[in-house]
Amino acid sequence: MAEDYKTILVGVDDSQDALAAFRYAIHRARVDEASLIITTILESGEMNVYEALTKDYVHGEREELEEHLKEYVALAEKAGIKSVRAVIGEGDAGETIVKTIIPAVSPDLLVIGAAAKTGIAKHFGSQAAYMAKYAPCSVLVVRD
Repeated sequence: MAEDYKTILVGVDDSQDALAAFRYAIHRARVDEASLIITTILESGEMNVYEALTKDYVHGEREELEEHLKEYVALAEKAGIKSVRAVIGEGDAGETIVKTIIPAVSPDLLVIGAAAKTGIAKHFGSQAAYMAKYAPCSVLVVRD
């Protein structure tokens, strides 16, 4: 039996897989008439110690993410999604989405890309695998 989702969470970054995940999440949200929540994570692992200690640097990075998310929200609204919002988390992407974002927004479905272009996590294992294993909701991993 096919399941209609009410709330879909999609994780985005600047990778092609994340863009593919975003496109699928829009499609699924349209079909199911679901709310769409778009999230991205400010990963401290990408910053060196001096950048992490500089409030202006972190503030600048966060502002860039906010602007990027506004573009995603606009695209989703243009595609006809009626309920769209954006959430920024901070920390390790997989852990933050599973332990902080998901409990806060209670999605039925998490849509994520298979590969991250940036972040220290790309060297130590798959964030997608972590989220698929530990997320308390259904997870769809999209490959470009």
